[in-house]
Amino acid sequence: MPAALLLLLAACQPAAEAPAAADAAPPPPPAAAPAAEPATDAAPASDLPAQPTLVVETLDDGAFDLAAMRGQWVVVNFWATWCKPCLKEIPDLSAFDAARDDVRVIGLAYEEIEPDAMREFLKKYPAGYPIALLDVYNPPADFETPRGLPMTYLIAPDGTVAKKYLGPITSQELAEAIDGAPAAG
Repeated sequence: MPAALLLLLAACQPAAEAPAAADAAPPPPPAAAPAAEPATDAAPASDLPAQPTLVVETLDDGAFDLAAMRGQWVVVNFWATWCKPCLKEIPDLSAFDAARDDVRVIGLAYEEIEPDAMREFLKKYPAGYPIALLDVYNPPADFETPRGLPMTYLIAPDGTVAKKYLGPITSQELAEAIDGAPAAG
């Protein structure tokens, strides 16, 4: 029985943590803390495709297909109506989307909310970019499950993830990342 428990625990941990899991049922804080935090940033990302796919139906702008956006930068923003930092990002991301022809923003509402309730919400907090409602129990497979909101991915024109941000992001930070990126052919 203890061997089976150890195998089960080892299977739930990243490979580097499996030996450390032998002491306790929950992940041990010293070993899990360094790996749990980066797990959102590094460990699972290695299992994700280099060029993520994302095809979602937006509230009012039809289908959004990330692959169709090749050739331009895409800001994929996971957010929720109850997230105050997310709400502060909406006007900035809207202005950024409108100001740059080389950038497209998509908002992915990561919460359980009905479409009509979201439309009402967006009357108070208008977004100048498409919004899609995600199933929190089945989020897009090619992106990590958000461990906090907002969570934003900057997708390069070649379709690869150029940068990931956990927490609030500004259009200035996005512009610096885009303008500082190596020129694509």
